[in-house]
Amino acid sequence: MRSLRVRFALLLGGTALIALLAATGVLWSIRLTENVIERTLAAQHRLELLAELSGRLAQYGFAAIDSVGNPDAPPEALSVTRDRVDQALNHVDDAIGSGMATSANLEDRIQYVARTRPLANVRAARAMLDRQVTLVRRETDPDLRKTAMQGALNAFGAMTGPPLSLLIEAERRSMTAGSEAARTLSQRLTAAALAATVLALAFVGVLYRSVTRPTLARIEEIRRAAGAVGSGALGTRLSVETRDELGLLVANFNRMAARLARREGRLAADRAALEDTVEARTADLRAANERLEMVDRSRRRFFADVSHELRTPLTVILGECDLAQRSAERAAGRTVDYGPVFTTIRKRAQRLKRRVEDLLRVARSESGQIELDRRAVSAVEVLTDAVDSAGSEAARRRVELMLEPGDHDIEIAADPEWLRQVVESLIDNALRHATGLTRITVSLSEHETPQGRRARVTIDDDGPGFPAGGDGLFERFRREARSGEAGFGIGLALARWVVERHDGAISLGKAEHGGGARVVIDLPSLDDGVAPESYGAGHERIGAA
Repeated sequence: MRSLRVRFALLLGGTALIALLAATGVLWSIRLTENVIERTLAAQHRLELLAELSGRLAQYGFAAIDSVGNPDAPPEALSVTRDRVDQALNHVDDAIGSGMATSANLEDRIQYVARTRPLANVRAARAMLDRQVTLVRRETDPDLRKTAMQGALNAFGAMTGPPLSLLIEAERRSMTAGSEAARTLSQRLTAAALAATVLALAFVGVLYRSVTRPTLARIEEIRRAAGAVGSGALGTRLSVETRDELGLLVANFNRMAARLARREGRLAADRAALEDTVEARTADLRAANERLEMVDRSRRRFFADVSHELRTPLTVILGECDLAQRSAERAAGRTVDYGPVFTTIRKRAQRLKRRVEDLLRVARSESGQIELDRRAVSAVEVLTDAVDSAGSEAARRRVELMLEPGDHDIEIAADPEWLRQVVESLIDNALRHATGLTRITVSLSEHETPQGRRARVTIDDDGPGFPAGGDGLFERFRREARSGEAGFGIGLALARWVVERHDGAISLGKAEHGGGARVVIDLPSLDDGVAPESYGAGHERIGAA
C-alpha cells in the first residue's frame, strides 16, 4: 500500500495537470478567437476604406465636371480631389496588403491577388479620366466639350463601378465568413469545455473514491475513538489496516490508550487508598473532637462545681461575721470593740464572694444558663452604687475616685446588678493593675447616633494606659495587665459579654488628659423612643456568646 504522501502527491499532481490543461485550452481558445476577430475587423476596416474610396471617386468626378464646365475654375481644385483619390487608393492597397500579402495562408494570398486586380482597374480609370479631362478642357466648342465630358464620365463609371462592387462584395463575404467562423469556433469551444468538465469531474471522482474518501473515513474513525477515550472508554482500540502514516498513527493511538488504561488503574488504586486514609483520619479527628468536647464539658462542670463549693463556705463565713458582730454589739461591759475587725472581714469576704460569683457567671455564660433582669433603671444610680462599693479600696490605695453624673440623669433598660458589677470590676481592674495611679473618673453623658440616643459611661484614669493590641484583653483568661503583673483574666471578658447582652458596646483607649487608660461603654437610652415595658419584668434567659 502506497503511503499517504504518494497518494496526496498524485492527487496534487492530477489537480495541477487538470489546471494546466484547462489553462492551455483557455489560451488556445483565446488565440483562435483573436484570429477570427482580427480577420473580421480587418475586413470591416477594408470595407470602410472602400466606402471612403467610392466617395472620393465621386468627388473627383464632380470636380472634373466643374473644371470642364467652368474654364475659369482654378486647376488646384481638381488636383486636390485627385490627391485624395490617390490617398484613398493607397490606404485600401495598404490594408489589403498588410492583411493578406504577408499571411502564410494560401487562401489569403489568393484573395489578395483577386483584390489587387480590381484595385488596379480603378487606378487606371482614375488616370484615364484625368487624361480625358485635360483633353476636354482644350476643346473650345462648349457642346463638344459637354459631349466629350459626358462620355468620359460614363467610361469612368463603367471602369470603376464593377471593380468597387467586386471589392465591396468580397469584403462583405469576408465579414460574413468571419462571423460564421466565430460562431463555429464558439460551438466547438463550448463542446470542448463541456467535454473537459466531464473529464475533470470524472478524474476528481476517481481521486476522491481512491484517495480522499478512504483517508477521511479512517480519520473519522480515529476521531470517534479519541472521543470514546476522552469519555472514559479506555479499552477502545483501532485495527491497523495499512502501513502508511495513518497506520502508524493508529498504532500510536492504541499504545496511548493502553498506557492511559494502566495509569487509570493505578490512579483508581491510589484514590481508593487515599479515601481509606482520609476516612481513617476523619474517624481519628472525630474521636479527638469528641474527646475535646468531653474535656471541655468536664472543665466547665468542674468550673461550676468549684465556684459553687467556694461560694457556699463564703456565705457561711459572712453569716457568722454578721452574727458575731450583732453579738458583740449586744454584749455589755466588754472593753474590745470587734466592730472594725468584723467590718474588714466582711468586706474581704464580700469581695472574695464577688470574685467567685464572677467565676460562676463565666461558667454559666458558657453553658447558656445566665439570666438578665432588664428593666428601666437610672444610670446615675447604678454608677453611684458602683463608685460607693469601690470607694474603700480606692481610699486604701490613696486613689481619688470621682463620679461626674453629667447635666441630667439618663434612663436605660438594664439589669442594675450586672451593670453595677461591670463598672465596679472595671474600677477594680484599674486599682489593681495601673501602676502609679492617682485618679479615676467615672462620667456619664448622652450623644446622638444614627440608631438613636445612647448613654455613654466613661472610666478614665491617669495610669500608664493599656498595652499595644489592647483589644486582646477582652479574650477570656487573658492574663496580660497594664502593669505587667498577673491579672484575674475574666473581668474584661465578662464585662464585654454583659454589655453586648444589653445591646451595647465596650471599647478600650487612651484618656483625653494625662495619657492614661479609658474604657467607654455605650448603651441604648430609653429617651430614643423605646418603651421600658417592651423589656418586660422579671428574668430573661440569654444564650451564651
